[in-house]
Amino acid sequence: MIGWLIGVLAVCAVMSPALAADPVTIGIGYLGQTGVKATLSFVELPSENDGIAGARLAIADNNTTGKFLNQQFKLDDIRLREGEDPAKAASELASRNAFIIADLPPTALLQAADAVRDTGTVLFNAGAADDRLREADCRANVIHIAPTRSMLADALAQYLVWKQWKRWLLVTGSHDSDKLEADAYRRAATRFGAKIVQERVFEDTGGARRTDSGVALIQKQIPVFTQQAPAYDVLIAADESEVFASYLPYRTWDARPVAGSAGLRPTSWDGAQDQWGAIQLQNRFMKLNSRRMTALDMQAWLATRMIGEAASRTNSGDGKAILAFLKTPEFSIAGFKGQRLTIRDWNLQLRQPVLLVDGRMVVSVSPQEGFLHQVSELDTLGIDRPESKCRLQ
Repeated sequence: MIGWLIGVLAVCAVMSPALAADPVTIGIGYLGQTGVKATLSFVELPSENDGIAGARLAIADNNTTGKFLNQQFKLDDIRLREGEDPAKAASELASRNAFIIADLPPTALLQAADAVRDTGTVLFNAGAADDRLREADCRANVIHIAPTRSMLADALAQYLVWKQWKRWLLVTGSHDSDKLEADAYRRAATRFGAKIVQERVFEDTGGARRTDSGVALIQKQIPVFTQQAPAYDVLIAADESEVFASYLPYRTWDARPVAGSAGLRPTSWDGAQDQWGAIQLQNRFMKLNSRRMTALDMQAWLATRMIGEAASRTNSGDGKAILAFLKTPEFSIAGFKGQRLTIRDWNLQLRQPVLLVDGRMVVSVSPQEGFLHQVSELDTLGIDRPESKCRLQ
């Protein structure tokens, strides 16, 4: 009995310092921009906390687990005003945090990544969809949570081909981002056997988007713009700049569905997603923010949770150790989309299903049944390893 008591006291003596020690603090920076993106739909204007609200929810989730592992997570954010230097802001965040979640345009994201490369800081791209960031301009210290344009286009194309809607009328905006989105749909059409029967360009001539005579004017303009098209099954709109796409449904000359930037849209997340346990995440987010969870919120939530998952699995808050683990086949994260999400080791893009939504419901989820791949069906979405131009360095 005395021996047993001595043993217990010895174990307690060994454990006490660890239990009494301060928790390991893991800092996560959030680098975004001030203001919100303009939208045609007045009810779809993003909130001022779009994105970072998801990161805050994930911080709470990480800390729930972290208290058992003596880990504590904190969030530190900087919002850039127009003209401010993203490299300087990233360096400031890197001085206090091993990780930065970035919601930045492509050029600013690269400037931020290059500025902190030698510090060991890992960036998580939560907002930029440009394929070049995962290809010719890829960086070894940037993990991409946002799906690429090619992933989104492939997800929609698979569903349209499954529906046998293979003849597309492609309408493209006049801005550079619209043209990149159109390129993704052209690639998807070729890849999955669809045919673009005609392309049209909707020129942005400026002017007010909302006027008292707007509805009547649009009702006259859109049918004329879309008339005399070759026979087609679906109109694909490439309008990232939010100029015209939302005006297309129910106004086209021919009675045809609209997809792409309006109508049936591919996205990483939507407030209507309620499958695979998503309703509990949606409810917790709604309770904290009094609004629905957006795609950017989800991408920031995933980035933060990936850090928390890797920190718990490695029992470390070191950026290099966590980055190394994230690249391994052992890493995966639950994303409430029916399967575990993993990282493509050749360009650090998060593999993930893509939701197809109509504004009220989730219509389908890609990859679609029957689109096979030798490694992962998720790799049927976007640029695959043999096509990749990324050389991580």
